[in-house]
Amino acid sequence: MANSFKLSTASSVGTAEVSVYECPTATSTTIIGLTVANIISSQILVDVKINDGGTKIHLVKAAPVPVGGTLVVIGGDQKTCLEPGDVLIVQSDTTLSADITTSYLEIT
Repeated sequence: MANSFKLSTASSVGTAEVSVYECPTATSTTIIGLTVANIISSQILVDVKINDGGTKIHLVKAAPVPVGGTLVVIGGDQKTCLEPGDVLIVQSDTTLSADITTSYLEIT
């Protein structure tokens, strides 16, 4: 088994759902950090979901991110495991309003 620590980013996420990470075939992934940064001059509300191939499950729904602030959805003691084909999705209530950083460990 090979272990690889990786980083994925998405800039200017807005009102459309954005897939910030998709777990590859024959891979298990542990999300070790997911941060949403507000990049505009008003508060935003964000949704973070996992799509497991048919069902979208919220990690947070309409979570507020203040002006100049960040929301740590996953980090510290909390981790999230993904299976092949699972997709991590982020969406804001405001156009071009959030930058996303995702740190993860892929095990192949």
